[in-house]
Amino acid sequence: MTEHSEQIPGQADGPEVRRGLAGVVADVTAISKVDPETNSLLYRGYPVQDLAATQPFEAVAWLLWHGELPTADELDAFRATEREHRPLADDVRAAIDLLPVTAHPMDEVRTAVSVIGAREAAGLTALEAAADRAVNLERSVRLFAALPAVVAYGQRRRQGLRPVAPRDDLGFSANFLWTTFEVEPDPVVVDAFNRSMILYAEHSFNASTFTARVITSTLSDLHSAVVGAIAALKGPLHGGANEAVMETLAEIGSADRAAAWLDDALAAKRKIMGFGHRVYKHGDSRVPTMKAALDTLVEHYDRPDLGALYDALESGFVSRKGIYPNLDYPSGPAYHLMGFDTPTFTPLFVAARVTGWTAHIMEQQATNSLIRPLSAYVGPERREVPRTSASA
Repeated sequence: MTEHSEQIPGQADGPEVRRGLAGVVADVTAISKVDPETNSLLYRGYPVQDLAATQPFEAVAWLLWHGELPTADELDAFRATEREHRPLADDVRAAIDLLPVTAHPMDEVRTAVSVIGAREAAGLTALEAAADRAVNLERSVRLFAALPAVVAYGQRRRQGLRPVAPRDDLGFSANFLWTTFEVEPDPVVVDAFNRSMILYAEHSFNASTFTARVITSTLSDLHSAVVGAIAALKGPLHGGANEAVMETLAEIGSADRAAAWLDDALAAKRKIMGFGHRVYKHGDSRVPTMKAALDTLVEHYDRPDLGALYDALESGFVSRKGIYPNLDYPSGPAYHLMGFDTPTFTPLFVAARVTGWTAHIMEQQATNSLIRPLSAYVGPERREVPRTSASA
């Protein structure tokens, strides 16, 4: 028996049940893994911290889709294509505008991707819409390019601001910041944002990626799989955790209140978001890179108070529970300092993880088998239906 496994009640010889599929190896992948020797997340064999320190996000997207980093010519051609598809399409904007301004931004993103997918699949049968790798690679690039405008428009709409047209003289990360804030982004901020996108891009068979692969296994289309992944990511036990981190820091207020707040929270058995991970038992390998980026932002924006609060909560939680931060812990305050409102944090995760999702969708299609696990029944045994029904 493992930590997350159990026998079926009353069936000592029954199959072992793995709650949450913990420890279950469902398939193989060549996209990413956590190297147990170094506790490092690898994208196609490259340590993610090295990619974040040296590569633009566009190059990492190419790596996830193609298996190798692009040549200079390949990167230039990819960037040119990506910039062609940046503008917010009229039908996507109209669909977002139908939603209440108070709708969660993840609902806006989910709706936008659904509209984009409906347009891509118009006139096709369900099987034709599933398409082949070449078509889905083109769809992946277009979706990758379109999402920043969707996310940026969502925040600006909530703030009563007009949308900002993308700029084709800026890279992916700089343009994302421009379309959100209509301010020429500082290189320090662009670098921190670029690193966050790379760190969030892929993480093997997490809940949203597995959701995308399950949907793909039915021979559904790429956009439907991404919509399902967005729905899975919305949950606070997955993508919504970075929002919860910032809400926690706002609730505490200052570093001198962290210890007392934490004592009360633990006594009340509250779940402290941003700490712990199903895969990493000795600390998330992505955290040092994102924490270094956060430190540069704390200095850039002259916010030592936020840095002190971050450190106080982290040290207090680690000393009391021995559980270390995950990527959501430093990314939440980093996005806050950049100027993103808290509800936008998870859509930023979508804009990054769509690269990993689509890479997995294409990998699933290449050697597809319908994903259909079994369940262990624990309900009543066979019984007869009463001869006199309740409605008689």
